[in-house]
Amino acid sequence: MSARGFLLSSWPWRAAGYLLTGALTGAVTLVGVTALVVLGGVLALVLVGLPLLLLAALAGLPVGRMERYRLRLIDREPAPDPHLTPGAHGLRAWLTTRLREQATRRELGYVLLFAVLLWPVDALVVMGALLLPLSVVATPLLMATAGGGQEAKVVKLWTVTTWPTACAVALLGLVLMALGGYLLGAAAGARAALTRLLVAPREAALGARVVELTRSRIRLVNAFEAERRRIERDLHDGAQQRLVALTMTLGLARLDIPPGPLADQLAKAHQEAGAVLAELRELIHGIHPQVLTDFGLGAAVADAADRSPVPVDVDLELPGRLPRAVEAAAYFVVREALVNTARHSGASRAQVSGGHRDGRLVLRVRDDGRGGADPGAGSGLTGLADRVSVLDGRLSLSSPPGGPTLVCVEFPCEPTDSDPPAGLCASCSPRTVCCCGKGS
Repeated sequence: MSARGFLLSSWPWRAAGYLLTGALTGAVTLVGVTALVVLGGVLALVLVGLPLLLLAALAGLPVGRMERYRLRLIDREPAPDPHLTPGAHGLRAWLTTRLREQATRRELGYVLLFAVLLWPVDALVVMGALLLPLSVVATPLLMATAGGGQEAKVVKLWTVTTWPTACAVALLGLVLMALGGYLLGAAAGARAALTRLLVAPREAALGARVVELTRSRIRLVNAFEAERRRIERDLHDGAQQRLVALTMTLGLARLDIPPGPLADQLAKAHQEAGAVLAELRELIHGIHPQVLTDFGLGAAVADAADRSPVPVDVDLELPGRLPRAVEAAAYFVVREALVNTARHSGASRAQVSGGHRDGRLVLRVRDDGRGGADPGAGSGLTGLADRVSVLDGRLSLSSPPGGPTLVCVEFPCEPTDSDPPAGLCASCSPRTVCCCGKGS
């Protein structure tokens, strides 16, 4: 409105259209809601009116959608839909979601305000800022047509009998129209601000963006975990099996070759193949351990403790399998903490404890080392903390100088109902390649 060309732009007319359509739709809303409430109240005794009362309670949904659409007339910023997406299909899930969310109650309040107060105000503003100045501007036309060139009534309040007076009144009407344009813009702006506050709050758009960002981060983590499992599976079932076959072939060849230079070369090749196989197994285990996929978090933590150079006591109480993303994140936190304990703490013993209680998985890794751990000094826990936060978890580190060091991780989660997939043979160790090819 502060722009110079406001009166010559389309905005005054857009504001007039916004207020005029508001007056018309408000009157229709008043009639419709009143009819639903009256009929629902009368027929409620025979239970037929209950659906009508439910429709009256949900009247804000179509009205809110219409008002968000009408906001486009004067507000270029998109009006987001504040309603949540039902978690399931069907009318029951949709009704449950709509009746519980705050946006529905806010829109119902807007409907009551719209039907009782707002649309009459819209009508009065349009009449006073547009229709009244137009009727004053049309005084010469009225004098030439309806008045037969002799007289004309100005807004039915006074009579004009001369042409100079009629022209002066028309000029006055132009001035009133200019003032009315600003009045229409101000009224429409205030009206749109109130509408947006109730049916399309900007906080809803921000909340929707936060939800979408959170979901996208979770999708990325799940995709990352799926890719890690795929790489682990391809290496396990492909390169590792070929190296096992190569090692066995070289070993058999050594048995058939008499002592000599060729036998020495075969022995060296056999040793190198074995070293490569051991390194590949460690690499596969670091990408995503098969024991975690097959047997769950408890077995994976026990395996990590068994691999640790520092003796580790494990005391976990788990109800069964947990969501895969939670198991993977918790395992890598424990593994990273044990690696840091072995490399930097100088500890003689470590402990992994915790369990699942009250809808939360809590794991604690404690060592009796020198302490003074700094997560910003490349310990690897910073990246894991970001990964934990994606799952609404929390990672904390306590490491005063002199020790002890305590790493604690928490995840909100519930046990899954699915049974763990078939894994290693009963006679095979998780560290060896078993006869069925499922070892890691």
